[in-house]
Amino acid sequence: MLRSTTWVALLVSLPLTATAWGPTGHRAVGQIAERHLTKKARKAIIRILGSEGLAMAGTWMDDIRSDHAYDHTHDWHWVTVPDSSTYALSAKNPDGDVVEAIERMKAILRTDTAAMERKRAALRMLVHLVGDIHQPLHVGRGDDKGGNDFQVRWFKAGSNLHRVWDSGMIEERKLSYTELANSIDHASKAEVRSWQLSTTVDWTAEAVVLRPQVYGAEKGADIGYEYMYANWPTVEQQLVKAGVRLAGVLNELFR
Repeated sequence: MLRSTTWVALLVSLPLTATAWGPTGHRAVGQIAERHLTKKARKAIIRILGSEGLAMAGTWMDDIRSDHAYDHTHDWHWVTVPDSSTYALSAKNPDGDVVEAIERMKAILRTDTAAMERKRAALRMLVHLVGDIHQPLHVGRGDDKGGNDFQVRWFKAGSNLHRVWDSGMIEERKLSYTELANSIDHASKAEVRSWQLSTTVDWTAEAVVLRPQVYGAEKGADIGYEYMYANWPTVEQQLVKAGVRLAGVLNELFR
């Protein structure tokens, strides 16, 4: 068992300020998911969310960060998996992580006895967290708060690597969330089947594989068009995977 001081050191090293994708990215994930739902899943979601929809629900978990009643959820947005390790072998945050939280939200939604208000919160969180885990820096390596401490200059302005992936590249495209969703939601049937067969833990492994590419800049470097050209296809891929996989989770939950 880790000593309490070790837990403190571990928690300090993690991305406490992470938000993931920003509103445009999260809403695009929800929009894509809605297009891949079964009729049963769509009806169940309307019963829970009403007219809100998955796109709007996707930003709720970031909106509640200013409400201290939800302070206990802050650690659920991310997980640490050190280089050359796996989720199974990594030390677990006692306050929860994105993998554990996704599974817990799924369990709430499966429960017939859960109050509708609780199910609504669980569904909103699930939409958001599936988006979060597909932002590669929300699977942190444990030494720079998921890129928050990795300072760079993004198009000459001070920033950090996490922010570049959360919103910098997406905002630079100047697309609405519907335009973004429309431009990337072109997965083949084979891709949809393959992506939806993967597990939450598989998604963390994918993020670890992407690390050399994500960290393809020096600390303090001026980055912009060249970095974005190299990484935008990965942003698109991660967003569409998140949407398709979210739909797969919801279709399974509401069969």
